[in-house]
Amino acid sequence: MPPCFIDTSTIFKPKAVMNHLDNQKLAHLPHDLHTPGYDRADLRPGIVHIGVGHFHRAHQAMYLDRLFEAGLDQDWAIWGVTMRPLAQDNPFAAQDHLYTLTEKHSDGSRVSRVIGSIIGFESAHDSTESVLNRIASPSTRIVSLTITEGGYGIDPATGTFTGAGDRLIAHDMAHPGDSQSWLGLLLNALRLRRDRDAGRITLLSCDNIQDNGKVAERALKSFAAQAGPDMLDWIDENMTFPGSMVDRVVPATTDADRTYLASRFNLEDGWAVTCEPFTQWTIEDNFANGRPPLDKVGVDLVPDVAPYERMKLRLANGVHQGLCFFGRLLNYRYVHEAIDDPDIHSFLIRYIDEEAVPSLTPIDGVDFTAWGREVLTRFANPQLQDPIARICAETSDRIPKFVLPVVTDRLRAEGSVEVCAAIVAAWARYAQGKDEHGATMEVIDPRRESVIRAAQAERETPGAFLQMREVFGDLGNSPDFVKHFISVRESLNSIGARATLLNLVQRKRAAIA
Repeated sequence: MPPCFIDTSTIFKPKAVMNHLDNQKLAHLPHDLHTPGYDRADLRPGIVHIGVGHFHRAHQAMYLDRLFEAGLDQDWAIWGVTMRPLAQDNPFAAQDHLYTLTEKHSDGSRVSRVIGSIIGFESAHDSTESVLNRIASPSTRIVSLTITEGGYGIDPATGTFTGAGDRLIAHDMAHPGDSQSWLGLLLNALRLRRDRDAGRITLLSCDNIQDNGKVAERALKSFAAQAGPDMLDWIDENMTFPGSMVDRVVPATTDADRTYLASRFNLEDGWAVTCEPFTQWTIEDNFANGRPPLDKVGVDLVPDVAPYERMKLRLANGVHQGLCFFGRLLNYRYVHEAIDDPDIHSFLIRYIDEEAVPSLTPIDGVDFTAWGREVLTRFANPQLQDPIARICAETSDRIPKFVLPVVTDRLRAEGSVEVCAAIVAAWARYAQGKDEHGATMEVIDPRRESVIRAAQAERETPGAFLQMREVFGDLGNSPDFVKHFISVRESLNSIGARATLLNLVQRKRAAIA
């Protein structure tokens, strides 16, 4: 018989070995994946950041990475801190705190790079003493925060510090000297810093809160007044609290994002982040002990950040609030789908042009109307796959900062509040928990029970939703706002979201025509 030849090239072909991120493997990653061009061994920590989530890694850490790429001031690297326990198999440490950041463009293209500006990461829960010493070190000159809008213990209606709603802050207020909350941790670290004469320090909030610098200052000083009054004079003399405005859409990382990295770069990354191409960071130039030259890498350093904050909160975040509830009621899953709906789009233009823009303080060189249109273009990016459910969550913390200040300013100026009232009415309709077909809509909110209860009370008592004073303050007593709210809320219940939207936008379309 003739010899039998078997082609083993396919049978025994070895499986490609997946690349893993760490310092040693950086030089061996694919050439079209940008990796740090600086020596990470030369980096020294100057910033302790509390809250190393997706947004921080796509925004502040990215700007520091840009700085080091430019060969500038490498003693401002980031040391990350979480208040939560770390899992034993924490991927961030295994990756030497490296991760990929992928920008998703609306045309479907993507640009990925490895970020190397974070050089340490610890849990204050697991390693309290180490974190305290890190903040108290003379090399640490900035503590920055992304702890979400509701993490400051501030009553959104009154603006006063209560600690209510945060069990960790409440615990530390009852047990001075403990460090379960970020405030307890920071106060104890500052005491060490004072006792060691380690120098002045800046607390920089990077959360989406109007006057976030003042909010951070109020939270720390109010907490110290109860838990450590001996620190108040030192805080006054040795700390600054610059305000900042941050802007970038950063959706949660999905399995599809990780699959893309695996297929495109043969790379496994446990801390991958994706984002839109747009990014903006504006900071009040008020630092207690030096700062990185962030103005060299695209950050705006300004004397007063308040006008920029209002622009971002009322246009970008306000637009999110404007689209999410109507979008959810119309059964859209993603933000870009809602933006593409012509009725929602026209409704958002009304919000921008008639109510949000007139409430803003002018900024030299900034066209608010054009900036608002850019927001709509950014949010329409289909590659972000940003879930509407994410935007609908935690509204009782968000809407008092994004939309209600527009209402207050427009009422003071005797201007229109119909669109803002419609946004709140759509929230109230959504909070009833059932869509127009009877399907359940999950309400995720720190005040979930009271929000649902108030929304259901609308069936019997028009305007009951606005009596949540912890959210609306005195706005429930404004005849004009209440009138528009009740009108839209009743319309939503009687003729549905689509017909209600048509009624709300027909005037704008007629004006355009």
